Amino acid sequence: MDIIYKLFHPFQMRILLSNDDGYFAPGLACLAQVLSTIGDIIVVAPERDRSGASNSLTLDRPLHLHRAYNGFYYVNGTPTDCVHLAVSGMLDTLPDMVISGINDGANMGDDTVYSGTVAAATEGFLLGIPSLAVSLASASNKNFSTAARITADIVQRFITSKFQEPMLLNINVPDVTYEQLEGIEVTRLGRRHKSEAVIKSQSPRGETVYWVGAAGAVQDAGDGTDFNAVQKNRVSITPLQIDLTHYEQLDAVKQWLL
Repeated sequence: MDIIYKLFHPFQMRILLSNDDGYFAPGLACLAQVLSTIGDIIVVAPERDRSGASNSLTLDRPLHLHRAYNGFYYVNGTPTDCVHLAVSGMLDTLPDMVISGINDGANMGDDTVYSGTVAAATEGFLLGIPSLAVSLASASNKNFSTAARITADIVQRFITSKFQEPMLLNINVPDVTYEQLEGIEVTRLGRRHKSEAVIKSQSPRGETVYWVGAAGAVQDAGDGTDFNAVQKNRVSITPLQIDLTHYEQLDAVKQWLL
């Protein structure tokens, strides 16, 4: 679908979109179409699927920016590269918000550490821009329109009532119609068991190769978790932070070293 991009207007919301599924992903196209009715949209996304890229930056080769037939820009790099390039070099005006998604598949619990979807939003947040990571907890129906509508609702809330602190929200939307949703819940991240063992196989040249195993089963899906909310057909919204400091261990480590 073609998206007509307008010049940034000083009184309209300016939104930078990215993802980790690639510029051709249907979730990205759906999100761009819906949000184009409430703001000025520019899309900068990876040229191919970069799921699991986490927060990696490309430092060993130059990045190239191209424009696709539908107006989306794509980069030969990671989701983090895309947002960093757009904000730090491509755009003349900072966006009011960075939104990553709609991812084809959930990003909940420990998965957020590896997620390229969450990483793109995190880069926006680190650059001082309110950011959302949006994922569809897919089953079979691919209700991207539901996730797009939820995202638009949150953007509208931001327009009418800006959040007072820096904001990085991880949003997981059940794969149902908008009417089937059971509301919105602010959640914490759940936990998984460790992943399945790597799968050992042989290449056509007789070399031993390994495939990363599937994600582990859910360990913590109790009340208040993202897993629990989505299971009950509620939209899960988890505010994230970047500070990895384990404050409770500061004194213990000092004593241990002394």
